[in-house]
Amino acid sequence: MRLTQIAPYLFVVLWSSGFIGARFGLPYAEPATFLMLRMMANVLVFGVLVLALKAHLPKGKMRWHSFTVGVLIHGFYLGGTYKAISLGMPAGLCALLVGVQPILTAVIMVVMSNEKLRPSQWFGLMVGFVGISLVLQGNMEWQQEGAKAMAFGFTMLALLGITLGTLYQKRFCQGVDLIGGTFYQYIATGLLLAVVATSTETMVVEWNSQFILTLVWLVLVLSLVAILLLLYMVKHGESSKVASVFYLVPPMTALQAWLAFGEQFDVFGAVGFALAALAVYLMIRPAKKQPMIIEQRA
Repeated sequence: MRLTQIAPYLFVVLWSSGFIGARFGLPYAEPATFLMLRMMANVLVFGVLVLALKAHLPKGKMRWHSFTVGVLIHGFYLGGTYKAISLGMPAGLCALLVGVQPILTAVIMVVMSNEKLRPSQWFGLMVGFVGISLVLQGNMEWQQEGAKAMAFGFTMLALLGITLGTLYQKRFCQGVDLIGGTFYQYIATGLLLAVVATSTETMVVEWNSQFILTLVWLVLVLSLVAILLLLYMVKHGESSKVASVFYLVPPMTALQAWLAFGEQFDVFGAVGFALAALAVYLMIRPAKKQPMIIEQRA
């Protein structure tokens, strides 16, 4: 099997593991501190890539657009999910709630533009609502019970960040070099998280083998290998397939969380995850002979 055939699925598996990495690392560092360290390492790694690949750095307004995308996608999205998981939310549930981003994106596009949803997409909206309702009604064990409302709030912040960040990037960052633009995104996010960490957290880190290995995984596998996979798919015209399999992220995360931490869900949860995956698939599936109206950039 050629790499172009398996690359989208491999990309989704790696992306899903980010939620698992958060669960592994958060016992040893507070969310903003943990993410700040990750972004600092990302800046170093991508600085090397910029030099090695002679990537073009965004200039003028494009630089500020890249900064904005970084704050929304990496700052709000990752910051919100890490905080929610640190408050006890199951990794699978967190992935499910932020995984409805293509659905929210479609709704926003309909409200703010002349886009119209296809019948299958309207059906997807209803299926997604039912699926999420079933998961929320099901029995998923939280790590702690006292901060559920706050955890849901931060998850909604993450969902808003990834949705607005994706729309902003599609509107203002067309043609920006992927490596150079991502380098600036990580710089902006690192600065934001440094402010948050120094003002709201103790910044105490327990440096042990699990935390270090988790940080290495998140930086080298997610931030580096996943980006290189995306570059490969862009080069070979396969990047659109990432969107077509992105519906697999929540169930893949739930499976990984079950294997790693024993996170369990009942029949309601299983059916809910399946329906939510179907809903996202219906939203991002391209119409016949028409371009996709939703494409999530991972």
